[in-house]
Amino acid sequence: MVDVLRNSICVPCSHFVGLSSSSSSVNQVPKAFFKTQFHGRPLVLRQPNPPSFPNPSSQGLSIQAQTANLVIGKALRWWKKGLQPNMREIKSAEDLVQSLRNAGNKLVIVDFYSPGCGGCKALHPKICQFAETNPDVQFLQVNYEEHKSMCYSLNVHVLPFFRFYRGAHGRLCSFSCTNATIKKFKDALAKHTTERCSLGPARGLEDHELEALAANKELSFNYLPAKPMSLPSADMAPVPVNIDSTQFATKKTSQESQERELVATGGR
Repeated sequence: MVDVLRNSICVPCSHFVGLSSSSSSVNQVPKAFFKTQFHGRPLVLRQPNPPSFPNPSSQGLSIQAQTANLVIGKALRWWKKGLQPNMREIKSAEDLVQSLRNAGNKLVIVDFYSPGCGGCKALHPKICQFAETNPDVQFLQVNYEEHKSMCYSLNVHVLPFFRFYRGAHGRLCSFSCTNATIKKFKDALAKHTTERCSLGPARGLEDHELEALAANKELSFNYLPAKPMSLPSADMAPVPVNIDSTQFATKKTSQESQERELVATGGR
């Protein structure tokens, strides 16, 4: 009988000290220790914790919140919508410099924008339309929020802002416009898309702009200006030339003999 009791898991509630056998009394003491005497030894029983199950309502709310954040995040990326094959995002200062130099004689428009700029957002669909109707024009987009330091070195302080470049002419014009002043962009596009030929390689940024980018410690951009060709100065001594005087003496003697013959013959 003792062995049976020792191996038994269930203990009658009447054995618990200070508690009645009713189930309500036991439930009123959650997670408590119940003590009793069993064969002269204290027996301690712990009330098991109830199993925890996930709350279906909270789980569904979390999924809906994540979906909403994902939808909102995509909706805010307006600068990624409507892009054309001739529109490309600039990744660094080196990328901008090389893109302008590799454009050849093609017209390049650099579009400086900011995701938080309302004017940039309103103008973006029209810029995409211009890119679609002018496939030979290269549009380079510069995100001001990601390249603030580079924009500061290029003296870009107002948005939206545009700069036009072409071939050896370099920068053609630069201005800021919005939907209300979009005619300024149309006129510049019509003026600089005309057929023209520029001799020499593409110029791109100005020398002082390249120097400003190289001096900016926040940018990993190196620039070595081309060394001008050295011209001889006026103080330099003339280079001596070896002249054979015998050639001039022989020529002079020959001319004198011919003159004497003409005089003797009377010019015949």
